[in-house]
Amino acid sequence: VVAVDANPDLGTLAQRAVGSTSATIRDLLDAHDTSRYPQVRAFTDQAASRLEVIGSERDPAVSEAFSQLDYRRSVDILQHHYNVILTDCGTGLMHSAMAGVLDLANVLVLVTSPALDGAQSASATLDWLNMHGYDWLAANCVVVISSSAPGKPTIDTAKLADHFAERTRAVHAIPYDRHLAEGAVVDLERLQPTTKKAYQQLAATVAEDFSTWHRHAAW
Repeated sequence: VVAVDANPDLGTLAQRAVGSTSATIRDLLDAHDTSRYPQVRAFTDQAASRLEVIGSERDPAVSEAFSQLDYRRSVDILQHHYNVILTDCGTGLMHSAMAGVLDLANVLVLVTSPALDGAQSASATLDWLNMHGYDWLAANCVVVISSSAPGKPTIDTAKLADHFAERTRAVHAIPYDRHLAEGAVVDLERLQPTTKKAYQQLAATVAEDFSTWHRHAAW
């Protein structure tokens, strides 16, 4: 399993997984030869959980230049060496690389907060997918209602879950967790049992779709 930070807005995936990175997705693309796993492994960092991560470019100008073709080339390299590729693509649906992300994705995990504005944004994302020819991707989407603050939400999360359940494949709620709220490197052993269980159930739901055919990145 490898996780790729394709967020054009200086994504923090690598910082949350391994703390710091020695290489970026751009370094992988510039590599002379990536035909063997050890050559690719030189551009990934590994978390304590053994998840491999490729960080995003830290230079904003270079990050913005990460295109659909760049993303497709990245996946084309990685799918020869990994069974599962996770992509953190940020929130910019109109970013150049997003077309490649949507065309190659088997499952989208759409994260929202238990708040009115977050739910409206998530619904708008599903509307955009439906209007731009990604109906199947919207229908197969897994929505995550993630609580980032302690205490009871101000809206009815059950109704919120019902709303998204009518439009997508599944909905999962992730409770507030103080360790995750720190914004530092995630240590799975420090998660609350209820949080860890919720993420395991989310992973199981995503994995139910692993039997579907993959979309090759080559043009």
